[in-house]
Amino acid sequence: MKKIFGAIAALAMIVGLAACGTPANQGTTNPNQLVVGMEAGYPPFNWTQNDDTNGGVKIQGTNQYAGGYDVEIAKLVAQKLGKELVIVKTEWDGLTPALISGKIDVIIAGMSPTEERKATIDFTDSYYDSQLVLVVKKGSKYANATSLSDFAGAKVTAQLNTFHYSVIDQITGVEKVTAMDNFPAMRVALQAGTIDAYVSELPEAQSAQSANSDFVMVKLTNGFQTSPEDTQTAVGVRKDSTLTKEINEVLKTISSEQRLEIMQKAIKNQPAAE
Repeated sequence: MKKIFGAIAALAMIVGLAACGTPANQGTTNPNQLVVGMEAGYPPFNWTQNDDTNGGVKIQGTNQYAGGYDVEIAKLVAQKLGKELVIVKTEWDGLTPALISGKIDVIIAGMSPTEERKATIDFTDSYYDSQLVLVVKKGSKYANATSLSDFAGAKVTAQLNTFHYSVIDQITGVEKVTAMDNFPAMRVALQAGTIDAYVSELPEAQSAQSANSDFVMVKLTNGFQTSPEDTQTAVGVRKDSTLTKEINEVLKTISSEQRLEIMQKAIKNQPAAE
């Protein structure tokens, strides 16, 4: 009988814990807020700055602010939904767990809606479409590259746990360097000569060469093979959340011209230190 009652008690505890979780169709504990997770370290999509210049938004629990394309999109979404925008700075690998656990409502962080990610979270429609490029040092033998074959023997890397890192395998003879945690780290490695190039998306590469005159973006005529969702950027949402439909309605109101204008301003306004 003790075993039976013990099993019943354990089952009741599991059910009770499940009931305490964040329902998929709800946000975090405050229904008046839209809590957005981002790295705040991927310019021009998102970055960290010390004040509210150019519309920066305070990062929760810090004296710093977040700026960039993702922040501007988040502001538009929150405004249309009638919610207060709250920015939570989270490492890239922690974004999906934070979303699933209910610590944040959505991910707006330059994230691509890959099939692997769709297995655990949902995505809205794309809010920015890009393309893959490489960032190299100006004057290097790779600065005038036109195809992947030109990078044979090059030391190339990309950000950890991104599809950017997997496409390096398409370069025959490449020296694939261990993936790095973030883009600032890759920029430092490139400047130091530890790597010859890193894989990025067009806006980040434009941002890199704008911030550092030693960097140059390489757009290949014979480049990486990717699927459409790989180069799209979408909002990550919990499975079966009503926010997916609500945010899609907001995204429909942001024209392609407005999105381009926001991105151009983000590239221009990024902190020089980035």
